[in-house]
Amino acid sequence: MNILKSILAIMCLVCLLDMPYGYYELFRYVAAGSFVYFAINEKDNQGWMFVWIISALLVQPFFKAALGREIWNSVDVIWAILLFISIYKDKSK
Repeated sequence: MNILKSILAIMCLVCLLDMPYGYYELFRYVAAGSFVYFAINEKDNQGWMFVWIISALLVQPFFKAALGREIWNSVDVIWAILLFISIYKDKSK
């Protein structure tokens, strides 16, 4: 699971670059699926489960949230930080 979190964190940071629109669409599907997967696996830790569920709802590709480029960039950085923190927490267990 840590490999998936690392890949997703890198994908979040790549979103900060000027990428083709197709990349952002791909990111939405991958991120939504990954966040749901993380939430299911974090059922013992309610805090992380809540973070992943909210993240999945925000990034889901069916009803897009139009937040603007600056806000999405901030959200991507926050997600990358949260993913790296969760990797560190998993390794320290």
